[in-house]
Amino acid sequence: MSTTKQQAFLVPDPFILPIAVRAADIDDFGHVNNVVYLGWVARAAWAHSKALGFDFEAYRALDCGFVVTRHEIDYRAACPPDTTALIATWITHNDGRVRLRRRFQICLESTRETLAYAMTEFATIKISTGRACRMPASFKTGYPANPDLESAFTDLR
Repeated sequence: MSTTKQQAFLVPDPFILPIAVRAADIDDFGHVNNVVYLGWVARAAWAHSKALGFDFEAYRALDCGFVVTRHEIDYRAACPPDTTALIATWITHNDGRVRLRRRFQICLESTRETLAYAMTEFATIKISTGRACRMPASFKTGYPANPDLESAFTDLR
């Protein structure tokens, strides 16, 4: 990951997923529709999970995976067509039992302008039953959180 991409972000060491804006992402207002941002956040979370070694096959082998319990998005600027967005994510909370929180910052690649901040909370479920379960030890260590970053995101309003 290049240093110049890092400079756009509120806090250091994000996982970054670049996403090219597609024509289908653009709404009648001429910018990326707000619902598309939610899809980007989900894609970045999943890409980061895979980079940490947890694809769906790993979840299936453990009979445990993370599901979303809450999304929150604060929009700051419109994302224009024919651009690339950088979706950065950090894990800011992992209670080692059931819950995990990710923070996101979405920036325009060309200008580094922040387009949105987002937060997603997850809980672990047993895949075979769909019921909540305690996370396996591999999730406790494999999804490392940096709780010190949380305050940088909560003071944005």
